[in-house]
Order: sequence, then structure tokens, then C-alpha cells
Amino acid sequence: MVDWVRLELDVDQFDDAAFEPYLERAQESGITFTTLAELGDTAEHRRALYDLNRTCSADIPERGEFYTYDEYVAQRIEVPSFETAGVVLALHGGRWVGMSGTSLHPDKGHAFSEMTGVLAPYRGQGLSLALKLLAIRFVRSSGYRRPATFHHPRNASAIAMNRRLGFVDRLGR
Repeated sequence: MVDWVRLELDVDQFDDAAFEPYLERAQESGITFTTLAELGDTAEHRRALYDLNRTCSADIPERGEFYTYDEYVAQRIEVPSFETAGVVLALHGGRWVGMSGTSLHPDKGHAFSEMTGVLAPYRGQGLSLALKLLAIRFVRSSGYRRPATFHHPRNASAIAMNRRLGFVDRLGR
């Protein structure tokens, strides 16, 4: 049985300015940022999101089989917690190269960082930090204070990235 690393962030204590340079650097290198809300929730965009999420998820330890497209839509998109504004996308020359998806759970009183992923050729440039900065801003603007996430304990890069942003262990919840 896997003992997942459960993390959360206090957005009131989060220092946006410390991570703004990652956003600026990405934009200077030709990356543009948008959301699924801005692009439109179309069948074509849902398929592109699925493809990007599936590709990025392949690196998660013990991930197992990824959803089929129909399962993905039913379990991740056509659910009350899905927010098109919570799907932040990084594009390079129109190609979707990174994503950070955040769902809102008013019944539980928190936001949940579903997935942040960047295609392999774009890694190591701080793009995931830029995406998470925008995701945290979405959480804050939505009135939530404590986004949560969890990771397989061997997913060291994702855990380190979240800890760098200020996520701390979420105990007893």
C-alpha cells in the first residue's frame, strides 16, 4: 500500500512575487498562458487536454493505466468540481506543452490541485512553477484558502516543486 504524500498551501501566506520571474521567463521564451475557459470548452480542447494529461501522467510512479478518453471526460470533466478557469495551459507556438488543473470542492471547503505536468522537452525551465503560480492565483480568486494535493512518495520532482512553493504536509485530514 502506498503512503501518499499529502500537501496543502496557505494561499494567504503565499508570496506571488517570489515566483513571478518564472512566469516572466516563460513568456520571454515564447510560452503563452491561457485557460480552458478562455479557449472554450470544446470537444477538440477536451481531447487536447486529455492527450496532454495522459502524456504527462506517464511519468507518475505506479500510475497504472490512464483513463480512456470517455472515462476521463466522465470522471474528470463532467463532474461538479471541474472548473474550466482552473485548467491553466502553457502553449508554445500554439502547441499545448504544459497544464495545471485545479478543481473546487465547496462541500469539502478546499481546492484540489489535480495535475501539473509539462512535456519532457519543456522541463527544467521553471514552467511547472509558472503554471502553479497561475493555479494558486485561480484558487485565491475563487475564494479558497488551502489548495491540497497528493503525490506518490517516489514522485520526488513534483513533491519538491510543491514544497518550494510553500506546500506543507497535510496531517490528520
